[in-house]
Amino acid sequence: MTDPETLDEVAALCRQAERILFVTGAGMSADSGLPTYRGIGGLYHDRHTDEGVPIEVALSGTMLMSRPELTWKYLAEIEAACRGAQPNAGHMAIAELERRKPRVMVLTQNVDGLHRAAGSHNLVEIHGNLHHLLCTECDRGRPVEDFRGMQLPPACPTCGGLMRPNVVLFGEELPASALLRLEHALEAGFDLVFSVGTTSVFPYIAAPVYWARRVGVPTVEINPGESKVSGIVDFRIRAAAAQVLPALLVRCSG
Repeated sequence: MTDPETLDEVAALCRQAERILFVTGAGMSADSGLPTYRGIGGLYHDRHTDEGVPIEVALSGTMLMSRPELTWKYLAEIEAACRGAQPNAGHMAIAELERRKPRVMVLTQNVDGLHRAAGSHNLVEIHGNLHHLLCTECDRGRPVEDFRGMQLPPACPTCGGLMRPNVVLFGEELPASALLRLEHALEAGFDLVFSVGTTSVFPYIAAPVYWARRVGVPTVEINPGESKVSGIVDFRIRAAAAQVLPALLVRCSG
């Protein structure tokens, strides 16, 4: 946990702010028992697939269309790692702030759906949601609780086409609608920007922090490790989100 003075300063900013943006990554869900993907101890740290190809190749849009059974094998592995996970205290704290403040938005890289399960509604799932399937032929969609008992790769019940999770695979473009929502939100402005549990290696994830720095909006990073934005944020809190965010919520209430 960080020092109380830093928490008090950040909490004071939270109390004053009416518009807050939380940018979250895999570390946000680590305290729900979900592994990160690339960090030490992550699901794919220092590892190729059983087939000898990099995981980025196995989980690519090109591989899905050429060898769907291979892509689905590792999509199912990710889903199994997420299965049964529940929102942690950090997710809950963000959702509670959304209920208290005029505008709280979450931009998340996570595909686990835990922000939504915690009650966040103003949510941009920039990489999609693992538990919503789409047909690659007729665009029929359906939600699924998990992948247990499913034939993999699954066929569309309407047209027989290949179904896929509604997630952004490697080599695919980000959803234009999600990017537009983020762009409009930044144009409308925020009073405070948090980067939580993400290494910020993707430019569109780091961009809100750089935007905030440029326009003079305070920034906070909550992350036990280093990231691409660690050196530019106003407040650096080296701790887990599930510890820090509830503590901030208590101080915001004071």
